[in-house]
Parts: sequence; structure tokens; C-alpha cells
Amino acid sequence: MLRDFGVRDVRVQEIVSLDRDMLACLPYGLRPIYGLIFLFKWRDEDADKLEASCPEGIWFANQTVNNACASVALLNIVNNIPDIDLGDHLQQFKLFTADFTPALRGDAIGNFEFVKSVHNSFARKMDMLNADLQLKNDASSRRKSKAKNADEDNAGFHFIAFVPVQDRVWKLDGLQRQPQDLGSIASDDWITHVVPELELRMAQYEEGQIEFVILALVKEPLTDLLPALAENIRSTISFSERLSQVNPDWEDFVPNIANRDSETSYSTLSGLGVEDERLRESIDQAELPPAIQMQLENENVQELLAGRQELVTAQAGLRASIRDQTQIIQLENERAARRRHDKGLLAKGLLQVLGRMGKIGSAFGNEDEY
Repeated sequence: MLRDFGVRDVRVQEIVSLDRDMLACLPYGLRPIYGLIFLFKWRDEDADKLEASCPEGIWFANQTVNNACASVALLNIVNNIPDIDLGDHLQQFKLFTADFTPALRGDAIGNFEFVKSVHNSFARKMDMLNADLQLKNDASSRRKSKAKNADEDNAGFHFIAFVPVQDRVWKLDGLQRQPQDLGSIASDDWITHVVPELELRMAQYEEGQIEFVILALVKEPLTDLLPALAENIRSTISFSERLSQVNPDWEDFVPNIANRDSETSYSTLSGLGVEDERLRESIDQAELPPAIQMQLENENVQELLAGRQELVTAQAGLRASIRDQTQIIQLENERAARRRHDKGLLAKGLLQVLGRMGKIGSAFGNEDEY
């Protein structure tokens, strides 16, 4: 959905543990964490925890239309991430709504055809008819009755966002009128302010009940992997050129030199699953790091060979990581395509045909009821 919105270099990653050590071991490049989304069974909250009004500099929208909490949560995060590429549509929308109240921003989302078309392309027909109906009724009735201990067994599921903005951590819940301040950020580890809030919610579930999901919006790993590979290939080529100047027969000292092209040739880039032209352009424009430039001043063949071999070894790891990440994106795209294929309408049509033929009742052994 983010890619269809036009947002670049941001990925959604499921978080299986809030343990600090586990978060530190996220796969390659999944840092920084821009924001968290918590999917849970909705429960009403005390309004006195909220800000009196939306603080300046925070982009926050209310959920004013049904079946939109996921899109609202995503927008409440990406519109607060500095220096990311939102794409033309969302960038213009952010500027247009900069001075709006949260309620007006929510209405603007409901009237924004671009966001609606992307959102609805992922929603099956029955989702759009029923997904937020129970949630809306719950929220409305509880705000009117102020009943704290109302029955929540049939509550709907809801998405809320957590994001660091202006050295503070904010909870952005589209069903609440204003953001909630969770405290100042004393260090880069802003998630420590969110953990108690999430643990409190998760503790409300009975043992064995897993009725929540935590998602993180993180930096797309390819954003760093591709420039790193381009710099590596550029450096490897420079080492080969320098070795040829110092000793034209340097290749005799390198085992498996027949495979040298796989380390420097453009022809091997197509197997990585990324845009060839984009990567080739990055290689041509890559600048040599100062440390590499100093090594290239050396005239010792063995030291030059050792430096080149370090690059070759690192390049193999980079290529493997890029292939892994492009495969993940491909799988995500395939899942999204299956999600967009709504089989509910087909099933409904088949049942209607079977009903007119009188086949449904006989299948259940009671024709009179169908």
C-alpha cells in the first residue's frame, strides 16, 4: 500500500518482540524505525490523557470515515517522517492540509480519490461493508454512555500509530480527537517510551489470546545496500586498474581469476532483481572513500591484492543481501496481488445461481429453508 501511495524507501516490518536486544537484531538495514502501528481489539480510553489541541508541527488526522483506520495510521506516520520521499500525490496532500484541524484532515482523506482508490484496491467488498461497522458503533455508544466496563467481546479491530516528532513520542489514534504525548526522548531509543503502553494493552488479553499485531515502518534496506554495492564495485575496479599499473601480471597471483568479471562487470547485475540502469548509474557516479584512495597509493602488490580481496568478500555479502531483499519485495507484491483478487463476489454469484437452481437447500438436507 505504501508503494502504491508513492512513498519511497520505507517498508512495513512485523515486530515479534519488543525486547531491546531483539529489536537491535532486526535484519540488515531495518533501521531507523520511523514509527510503530499497533493492531488490537479496540477499547475506549480516558480523554483527559489527550492534548487540548493538535500541537504545531505534528500532522495528525482523525478517522472520520469507515474502514480507513489502516490508511489513517500509515498517513499519520509517514507525514511526520522528515526527509522522506512521499511521492507527488501525498506531498501535495500534506502541504494542502498543513493548516487543517485533525477532523478536517480526516475529512480530506475521505475525499482524496487517490488514497481512496489505493485503499479500496486492497479491501474486499465484504471488508468495505462490515469491517468498521462494529467499531464505529462501539466508539459511538461508549462515548455517549461513558460506561467504563462495557462488554468488549465483540469490539472491532483498530490500528493506532506511535511516532517520534520534535523530540517527543506521540500516540496518534484516529478515533481520538487529539494526539497523546508519551514523553520526551532522552536518547535515540524512542521505542522505550512506547513499550509500557503496548505491554499494558497486551496484558489485558487472556493467556493464549493473541489478538494484536505490532508493525514497524522502517527504512527500506535497499536504500543503503545499492549505494554500498555501487561503491564496492567502483572500488574493486580501481584496485584492478591499480594492480595492472604496478604489475601487469597480477592476475597470476589470484586464484579463480576467470571469475573476475562477476565482481566488476555490469553484465552480472541483472540477477540481483533491481533496475539495471539505476545501479549502473550509481556505479559510474560512485566516489571512492578516502580510505580506499589511500590504499590505492600503495605499490605493494600483496597489500593491493589483500585490499581487493576484502572488497570481493564484502561484495558477495552485499549481493546476497540485495537478492534476499528483492525476493521479499517480490513476495510482498505477490501477496498484495492475491489480496486484491476478491473471491467473495465470485462465491456470492455462485451461491445465487445454486440458490435459484434449488441446490443449496438439498446440499444442507433442508430444502424448505432455502
